[in-house]
Amino acid sequence: MMADELSRMPNGEKPAIDIKVTVRDSVFRNLFSDRKYALKLYQAIHPEDTDITEDDISNVTIDNVLTDQLYNDLGMVVRGVLLVLLEAQSTWSVNIIIRILLYLASTWNRTIEESGQNRYGSKKLSLPKPEFYVIYTGGQKPDEWLRLSSEFLGGDENFLEVKVKVLYGEGKNDIISQYVNFTTIYTEQVKKYGRTQQAILETIRICKDKNILRAYLHSREKEVIDIMMALFNQEKALEQYVVEREKITREEGREEGEMKKARETALRMKTQGFPDTVISELVGVGLATVQQWLSGTKNPVLQ
Repeated sequence: MMADELSRMPNGEKPAIDIKVTVRDSVFRNLFSDRKYALKLYQAIHPEDTDITEDDISNVTIDNVLTDQLYNDLGMVVRGVLLVLLEAQSTWSVNIIIRILLYLASTWNRTIEESGQNRYGSKKLSLPKPEFYVIYTGGQKPDEWLRLSSEFLGGDENFLEVKVKVLYGEGKNDIISQYVNFTTIYTEQVKKYGRTQQAILETIRICKDKNILRAYLHSREKEVIDIMMALFNQEKALEQYVVEREKITREEGREEGEMKKARETALRMKTQGFPDTVISELVGVGLATVQQWLSGTKNPVLQ
């Protein structure tokens, strides 16, 4: 729901904006879909806006455009400004810029449709102004600003530009810093205990002791455990897929090599005058395939 839609609510009522929690949510999105934490997030990004309240925030949750993995993306409108935020985990990629650009197009398109505006009309469309951020929780830090022009357009910013600010969580215990610290502790516990419930419980315990997201973890501990266990399950499924894919690739490569050798043998036998039926039987390949290999070749030459 966009900011201009809020103004059309009867009696000035504010809609319920908190996102329905599912096991496909990430802790990142679960945390900041709560209006009070979304406010803290905005205040960490814009400390100059001292009069912002929870009522000024409208969530615009952005579904994954390119993947079907756990949701690590969040969008919200604050006084007509659309903030698009992504969580970049330990595997860093500048392709985040493209994802953000696609998310913006998707969100603007939804805004136009839901507000009943005519994209083909002469009246200028009313769209929320975007700001783009990445909360980076990995090791080696990228540059503070990512630019579409420098990463993908050879430095040409004449016709299209997207700027993304990278947030590292270096504030004085603000909500972004707490979230980054939470992910750091989580990574450390997984290294100790593996992808187990014990690692999750230890993460929660340590964070509570250190006053890191303490209120959130206290009120939503079961949700956090469910979300993180779902993450473990997805990671395990992904690893199994990779292993199976590599196994299939090896098998396909072995089969391809065997077929190549059979073809070379068939061509050699043909030059020695063997009948096609005999060649087929000796190389263990169907007659039709052998004849296809040999067709149109009077004096086959091995490649």
